[in-house]
Order: sequence, then structure tokens, then C-alpha cells
Amino acid sequence: MSVSRIAVVVLVAAGLLALGGCTKKTVTRIDTDTTTDLSGRWNDTDSRQVSEEMIRDCLNHPWISQHMTSAGGKRPAVIVGVVRNKTTEHIPVGTFINDLERAFINVGSVEVVAGAIERSDVRDERGEQQRFASEETAKEFGREHGADYMLSGEMNSITDSEGGEKVLFYQVDLTLINIETNTKVWLGQKKIKKFVGQGRYKP
Repeated sequence: MSVSRIAVVVLVAAGLLALGGCTKKTVTRIDTDTTTDLSGRWNDTDSRQVSEEMIRDCLNHPWISQHMTSAGGKRPAVIVGVVRNKTTEHIPVGTFINDLERAFINVGSVEVVAGAIERSDVRDERGEQQRFASEETAKEFGREHGADYMLSGEMNSITDSEGGEKVLFYQVDLTLINIETNTKVWLGQKKIKKFVGQGRYKP
């Protein structure tokens, strides 16, 4: 290849690189409640909708009325325990747990007790109050509200793909357990199925 021809090739390549470098990235703020399924993977919309639907179902079962009858009308105290991510994706389970707690609190039928990490932080603060706060404002030890029930569960997924198209299936299973008796008082399950492809899927 001649020197002049090599020079032309280099100039064309440099021009293409320059054009690529001039591409401007655009960032648009959207409402946080907007459904945005770009990849089809588990996202914030799934977390919010699944938590709200499952908590509504949980509170629509006999266990809560039975508890209030036996407890003299007192609301049950619930703690959200471990939700294990057994999917093939990295899912921020902490966000889902927060959504579950928020759904419980927003309904108002139960009291939500702090989890282990939060309790540790609060106990540290209570200890500090014993040393530095006034006697009138320092909070006492031994007055924590014990939970009556624990909610825990797991998330699973299946991916089926072929020729650039795929179907993503998610299943969330939650169990509510009476802490005193180890009795399972509610079993909940939510399934999500998404098709990801170039064309419009027709079953």
C-alpha cells in the first residue's frame, strides 16, 4: 500500500473517531413512578408492585384478626427478616425489604419492628444516652417492643432465550411465621413474566 493511500486511511479513521467522540449524552429526569423496562431485568417497579401486592394479600388473611382477638385488639408487631436472592441477577434485596416495610406501615394494620442492624444502632444510641443525656430524657433499656411475627422469603428466576429473544420469569415467595409458636400463618407467592425481543410478542 502506497504512503498516500495509508494517509487517506488514517485520515478516514481519525474522522470516524472524531464523529464518535462528538456524540452527546443526554440525561432526562423522569418521574420515579414511571415504569422503565430497558433490559427486562428486575427493577424498582417490580420491587414496589410486588411488595405492595403481597402485603395487601398478607393483611387480607385471617391471622391478623385472630391475633387481635387473642391480644385484646392490639395490633401485631412484625419484623421483616431475611429475603434471599436466589436469582441469577444481582438484586438489591435491601430495597425490596424497605418496600415491604413501607407497605406494612402505610396500611397501618401492624407495627413494624426494627431489624437486627437497626436495633444495634439504636441500642448504641440508648447506651450513649445513659451516659450523656439528662435523666428526664434518657431512654431506658429493657423496653423494646418484641415482634410477634417474622416475614422472610426468597426470590428465584428462570431465563429462557433463543435467537436474540428471551423470557424472564421471577417468583417471590414470602412466609409469615408466629415467633412464639413457629407456626406459619401466611404463605405468599408472586410471579412476574417478561418477554424481551425486537418485535411484539404474541402468545
